[in-house]
Amino acid sequence: MAGVDPALQQFLEEEKRKAMFNEVVAGLVNVCFDKCVTKPSSSLDRTESACLSNCALRYLETGQVIMQRIQRGV
Repeated sequence: MAGVDPALQQFLEEEKRKAMFNEVVAGLVNVCFDKCVTKPSSSLDRTESACLSNCALRYLETGQVIMQRIQRGV
């Protein structure tokens, strides 16, 4: 971004990172909730809680693998 104030450029990059993070969280919530919670209630049972934890972990690990491959140009 030639001619752009460095502080503005840094701010825009930070906002872009925040937006990407929010997209990841929204995707994780949608995918894992749909997969793990069959009957929503006021609390999660042990099975749902374990499923959500495992799903979230796998979702984030998969995202990391994809980002690493994109950065390597694969």
